[in-house]
Amino acid sequence: MRRDNRHGPAVRYLRWWRWRRNPLRRHSDVVEGWVVLALWVLTLVGGALAGWAAAAGVDRTIADRWAGVHPVSAELTESAAHGTPVTAGYDIGRTWVTVRWTAADGSVHTGRAKALPTAAAGSQVRVWANRSEALVAEPPGKAESTFEAVVAGTLAVQLTVTVGYGTGRLIRHRLLDRRLAEWDTEWRHIGPQWRNLSGGRG
Repeated sequence: MRRDNRHGPAVRYLRWWRWRRNPLRRHSDVVEGWVVLALWVLTLVGGALAGWAAAAGVDRTIADRWAGVHPVSAELTESAAHGTPVTAGYDIGRTWVTVRWTAADGSVHTGRAKALPTAAAGSQVRVWANRSEALVAEPPGKAESTFEAVVAGTLAVQLTVTVGYGTGRLIRHRLLDRRLAEWDTEWRHIGPQWRNLSGGRG
C-alpha cells in the first residue's frame, strides 16, 4: 500500500518556498509572499479591532439610551378592550391605549402605550419616558444588549476578513499577470536558443 506523503516535510518546505533561496524564485514571488503575510496580519488584527469597536459602539449606544429614559407608572384613561390591537412585533395580542402620568415636576402628560386587552380604565401600566416626557420603547435588557453587541462584532469581523481576503486575491492576481508577462518576455529570448540547440529551425 502506497503511503500518502502529502503532508510530509517536502510539502511543509514548499509552503515557505517564497522565503527560501532557490533558482526559480523571482522578485515578484518574494513581494507576493510578504504582501500576503502582511494582509493576513492586518486582516486578523484589523478584524479583532473592528469587532471590538463595533461591540463597544453598541454598548455605548444602549447605555446612552438607558441614561436618557426613566420608567413611570401611568394610568389607563380607557379600557384596553376599546383600544387598537397591536398588529406587528413581539407584542401582538396587546392593545394600544391612552395613558396618563405625572412627571417629577408635577406636570401631567398623556401618550399611547401597550397594555393587556383585559386591562380596565384606571389600572396602572409601566411605561418609559425620555427627558421630554415623551413615551419611548423600553431599552434592551442585559441579554438583548449582549446579543446585539456580539452580532455587531461578528459582522464587523466578517466584513474586515472579506475585504482583506478580496484585496489579497486582487493583488495576487495582478502579480500573477505580471509574472506571466515576464515569463513570456524571457521565453521570446530563450525559446529560439533551445530550438537551435535541439537542431530545430527558427
